[in-house]
Amino acid sequence: MADRVDVNGVIIEEGVVAGNFYNKYKTKNPIARYFMQGFINSVIELVSVTHADDIHEVGCGEGYLSAILAKGSSSRIRASDFSRQVIDKAQTITKKTGINIDFKVAGIYDLIPEKDMAELVVCCEVLEHLEHPQRAMGVLSTLANPYLLVSVPREPIWRLLNMARGKYVGSVGNTPGHIQHWSKRSFLNMLNKYVNIVKVLTPLPWTIALCHARKK
Repeated sequence: MADRVDVNGVIIEEGVVAGNFYNKYKTKNPIARYFMQGFINSVIELVSVTHADDIHEVGCGEGYLSAILAKGSSSRIRASDFSRQVIDKAQTITKKTGINIDFKVAGIYDLIPEKDMAELVVCCEVLEHLEHPQRAMGVLSTLANPYLLVSVPREPIWRLLNMARGKYVGSVGNTPGHIQHWSKRSFLNMLNKYVNIVKVLTPLPWTIALCHARKK
């Protein structure tokens, strides 16, 4: 399937919505900005627990979160995404800020420990887009050395909030590209099959978990 950019500027690659369908990192909506600050603060809090010097963000999209983690940090930041278009955009955005991030094009299923392992692996707002999230978790658990930080939208709150702001009403509030849906409990139950959960934060409307790889 040909790659394209739709009328809303959304990148479609290999038939999949690549990057952010709605750029929540740059939203001007005050309520959305409040929610996003809660998300960012929670991610930073969990990252600080790890004291990681080497961070790899998997499914980095346009690189906004990687840039936030890199700002004022001495940690090595790497980032990967399956979409060449999105990686090109991420490199352009971060180059303007002078932030140094090592980007590469790679799908989550293609990552291998020998090249892609990191002290902290970050995978935020990715799993809900995947047809095979369990397979992805199997990969992520091998890359985490020893920490993994993952987040997903918390359902059904996510869709209810979309409906409340009049978005995606025809799909009952489901953001385009989201094909997996988890409550906090169901998400943690899935994580427990692959990793040990260290700490969980639930800034509205997300579930964010810091996890520790299991000893082989």
